[in-house]
Amino acid sequence: MTPRGRPRRADVDEGVLSAATELLLQRGYAGLSPDEVAERAGVAKTTLYRRWPTKDHLALAVVARLQAGDEITDSGDIRRDLPAYLEKIAAGLNRMRAAGRGGAASDPAGGAAPAGDQPDDRPGDQPDRKAGDQDEPDDDRGAGTVAELVAAAARHPDVGALERRMYAERNALAHALLHRAVERGELRPDLDVEALFDQLAGALYYRVLITGLPVDRAYAERLVDTALRGAAVPKE
Repeated sequence: MTPRGRPRRADVDEGVLSAATELLLQRGYAGLSPDEVAERAGVAKTTLYRRWPTKDHLALAVVARLQAGDEITDSGDIRRDLPAYLEKIAAGLNRMRAAGRGGAASDPAGGAAPAGDQPDDRPGDQPDRKAGDQDEPDDDRGAGTVAELVAAAARHPDVGALERRMYAERNALAHALLHRAVERGELRPDLDVEALFDQLAGALYYRVLITGLPVDRAYAERLVDTALRGAAVPKE
């Protein structure tokens, strides 16, 4: 039990992360102020800094919170399930990329809107695409919070370790999905599951960090289709 009148640590953490999530999505990484987060959450600054010693630590906790709901669905059809999971990754990348620019859909509860729920991802909002059509880069090519967290991992070894653990846990879900597809005979038995998913995830991050091009449902489906052409069991 906690002393009467003192909030439980879980309640304090939730209050801080809720306030930090809202502030990060509104203002972006540069506008994330731990002191202001503490004020909004109604906790002492010392309490916040004891748990998250720097802005980098706090931002990573926000991203982990946003990704916590990225569960994977296994319907038994890898061509349906893998793009669906990539869409969730893409939604998180797009949200972090748009943070502070007026384009991030704020959800204080921490859930990331699926890529298909974003206005630019609905089929009716897009012109018909033809083979060879090229996406146009956004006016602002900056990778925002995504790039800041990459830099944070280099600044703080513990942030880097936490970041790698977070992504390893997420990747393990996709690896398991691919292994089950191999067991069902959808994919080749000699498939290097880790290498295949690295190609897919790496392409998403390259798209955001380097080219500044949008990551949407159509791109996720194209990416998976291209990758699985070489991984699928040939039909007799």
